[in-house]
Amino acid sequence: MIEILNTSNKTIIMGVVNVTPDSFSDRGKHFRVEQAVAHAKQLIADGADIIDIGGESSRPGAAPVSEQEELRRILPVIEWLHAESDVMISADSYKPAVARAALDAGADMVNDITGLRSQNMMQLVAERGVPVVIMHMQGEPQTMQQHPTYTDVVFDIRSFFEERIRTAKECGIRDEQIILDPGIGFGKTLEYNLTILKRLHEFVSLGYPVLVGASRKSFIEKITGLPVEERVEASIAAHIIAVINGAHIIRVHDVKEHKRALAIVNAIHNLSN
Repeated sequence: MIEILNTSNKTIIMGVVNVTPDSFSDRGKHFRVEQAVAHAKQLIADGADIIDIGGESSRPGAAPVSEQEELRRILPVIEWLHAESDVMISADSYKPAVARAALDAGADMVNDITGLRSQNMMQLVAERGVPVVIMHMQGEPQTMQQHPTYTDVVFDIRSFFEERIRTAKECGIRDEQIILDPGIGFGKTLEYNLTILKRLHEFVSLGYPVLVGASRKSFIEKITGLPVEERVEASIAAHIIAVINGAHIIRVHDVKEHKRALAIVNAIHNLSN
């Protein structure tokens, strides 16, 4: 499964399945297992390469949930996908016990919004040899949008990545397992988010696949004034900029629309002359 993350001729699309009652993007629309499974089926049909399954909302101000509740939400969906589909499955969790159970149930990778702050998570990823998304977040979901401040947002995040990569490799995580996510919307203002997208190549130059998740996020509302359900076109625009600037994976809610737009971007990018 690691091979899919290192292909250079296409953009990898990660489809989002939020098995939560308070997701910012779908208002809990896929909270029940059967709803989440149906949504995952549709994302696969629409062309998702990876399905990212999360059981705890990370929207600004969101309260954490227990490991038991998170597992109750996500494991049935992971088990179904593993049994019924060949799609790559990502466990969107920062809790080592949840990630371990998800991997045991059939998940192929871990998406850690805390950037491997947990030594136990780091050891788990090294032990299993699975891909891991190391995401940058300033603060915690409950507090991250309360006056986020950087000296130079790109320099500071790049320094964070360099330290995390060094520590991960010391723990036994291999280069080919590492994916970097600058964390659009996670402890960033509008200006910081736009700067990250504009200067994304500075993260790409570290030599690892870069994931960008700008889909439907609130910075789009600040520019367009659009409610969350009307941010598809703006999300596509942000992701196209990200891909042009070197992003290899995009994490999206609207797979079909992104797939169509990126077919053009990838066709142009792959021209031999």
